[in-house]
Amino acid sequence: MSAPESPTQRREAVALAYHASDGAPRVVARGRGLIADEIIRRAKESDVFVHESRELVALLMQVDLDREIPPALYTAIAELLAWLIRIDAGLSPPTDEPPAA
Repeated sequence: MSAPESPTQRREAVALAYHASDGAPRVVARGRGLIADEIIRRAKESDVFVHESRELVALLMQVDLDREIPPALYTAIAELLAWLIRIDAGLSPPTDEPPAA
């Protein structure tokens, strides 16, 4: 996920990972500026969807690396994942845009 750059703020990015043994998705990378650009570049290179949501990224930037997302974000992340799964399956998404935070 990334947050678009504004004139007064550098781009931010957070990468999440989830494995069946995890209780919830974990923050596996986060950064600003050049680090954010590298996270986004690697995601795109690996055909990983990059979702832009300034609000969600701001919340995820507060989560320590290798920590699970807090329960307060479960619904937002679950809706985003459900939207992505529909896209990957070739189904039409429930709306034109991914859910906002």
